[in-house]
Amino acid sequence: MVELIAPEGDFRMAIVEVGAAADAKAAAAAAWARFAPAEARPAKLVTMRAARNGWDERQAVDYEVSPNEKRAMQAIAFRKGTAWTVGIIAGSEATAEKRGAALNLVASSLRPAGYTRESFAGHAARPMDAARIAELRTFLEQSMQALGIPGAAFALTDRSRTFHAEGLGVRELGKPTKVDPDSTFMIASNTKGMATLLLAKLVDEGKLRWDQPVTDVYPAFKLGSSETTSKVLIRHLVCACTGLPRKDFEWIFNTSAKTPASDTFVQLAATQPTSGFGEVFQYNNLMASAAGYVGGHIVHPELELGAAFDRAMEEKVFGPIGMRNTTFDFDRATAGNWARPHSDDMNSKPTPIVEAGMAFNRAIAPFRPAGGAWSTANDLIKYVRFELNEGKTDDGRQWVSPKNLLERRVANVPVGEDIVYGMGLQTNSYWGVPVVHHGGSMGGYKSDIVIVPGANLGAVILTNSDNGQALLRPFMRRLLELVYDGKPEAVGDVAAAAARIKAEVAKERERLTVPPDPKVIAALAPAYVSPELGRLALTRTADGATLTLAGSPMAIGTRANDDGTTSLVVIDPTFLGFPLVVANEGGKRRLIARDGQHEYVFEGE
Repeated sequence: MVELIAPEGDFRMAIVEVGAAADAKAAAAAAWARFAPAEARPAKLVTMRAARNGWDERQAVDYEVSPNEKRAMQAIAFRKGTAWTVGIIAGSEATAEKRGAALNLVASSLRPAGYTRESFAGHAARPMDAARIAELRTFLEQSMQALGIPGAAFALTDRSRTFHAEGLGVRELGKPTKVDPDSTFMIASNTKGMATLLLAKLVDEGKLRWDQPVTDVYPAFKLGSSETTSKVLIRHLVCACTGLPRKDFEWIFNTSAKTPASDTFVQLAATQPTSGFGEVFQYNNLMASAAGYVGGHIVHPELELGAAFDRAMEEKVFGPIGMRNTTFDFDRATAGNWARPHSDDMNSKPTPIVEAGMAFNRAIAPFRPAGGAWSTANDLIKYVRFELNEGKTDDGRQWVSPKNLLERRVANVPVGEDIVYGMGLQTNSYWGVPVVHHGGSMGGYKSDIVIVPGANLGAVILTNSDNGQALLRPFMRRLLELVYDGKPEAVGDVAAAAARIKAEVAKERERLTVPPDPKVIAALAPAYVSPELGRLALTRTADGATLTLAGSPMAIGTRANDDGTTSLVVIDPTFLGFPLVVANEGGKRRLIARDGQHEYVFEGE
């Protein structure tokens, strides 16, 4: 057994060579008996992961953990022949989130002795001809069916042109209109790479330096302390390396499309790093939002921050690249040929997200440099081609210098084995060839861009379903399999993900009481207020109750936790499974919400 302890001292990971065992659950139990027998508990759910990296079988073993434990606990069982090796994580949920990249590095590099990882290095890239495109289409169609994804669009480019663009499925379930390459999707965090492209252009123009303190060009910028603020350079704004934790709840729950762009800087001023600069990968949307607004302000200091950014992006990025159907205007994006987002309900049935649930997606507007753009497959592939050609437009102009375009791909912090984060872009060299990419995730929209310089190939995948997340990495993998004649892994990855998603939802459904427990509902206050997240209004209905979250009323159930507490659990597709712990302390009625590293208390009115 090898035990790894996080620097915080409150989180451990163990790798245990168990040997022969009846199955994954038995192997995990044996591993706990050697690692921490006093902490062992019965398995709640065992789900398959696709066999790869030399393992004949991989299974994840999950355990029941009550919210107030603030604890992460899981085992992954790997089998080679008759012998099992088990990886265990146990400890603080906050540390688990902070050290997630390190955990991913360990897990992704765990392979059986003697196994050599597959590598495409030195392989000649095969052309994506009609036959391979047909194979890719078939893979997407079958994956969409397995995952319950109503619609998707994809496009492929070489260095000269888009040679294929296609829509699959429908724009909205229950309606016949098909997705096409000009259907609009929210591209979410794929906005980040384009926002850093704006910065690269400004560096070319001599208006910025990558290693310039942010306060030099935007004096109002500040983090939680003057010492921290003084360390932040332009390159740190989108590097995910500053130590600032993810802090999304405040913009999700307590902002609207009318919130001013300047709120980004208000929230950052109240945020402190939880790790050192360059120490770990911690994704922070507020910092990426600040990057875009700083760039926009430099171009148009006379305008309000949001308007300045929008105009700067049109002038410096969208316009020169030829992206005529890419916009930050929510109403424009959803006025015509657009793909409605979908999410599964508590019975794993894909469901359209209607206008009430769209408030979540509208809430990104004040922070749009981090993820507020809408685009199409035909438009987004032009941006991918611009990246592939290192800053050249389709008419041959060198719009952004290769030096500053490529600076955005320079490694800042590792995300996993041979995967590093730059500035709004990741570079994945896990398979021996560099693949530059970035994903995007908002409510009911999941997307990815893929750039394979060595194959002179770029790709885009856009989906209108939360389950599209499970398709993004397999899409990249399937593309590489076709180009480099790789082992067929992508199909198995999707099949395992589809089974896991359904199993996890079904297991959680077993613990839910729907309609909610009337005694619990009767004891609740009519509304609750958090200074950070705003107001939650409770409405009792004939068949239960709703809570107004993120500007929308959402149906709730109740869940009895093992530690004696009760949680209110959202059963609306938009926020399915989101829990609020019911607390009564000193006669005060409270609801408690948590993300990985923050706790928010709502006081009853």
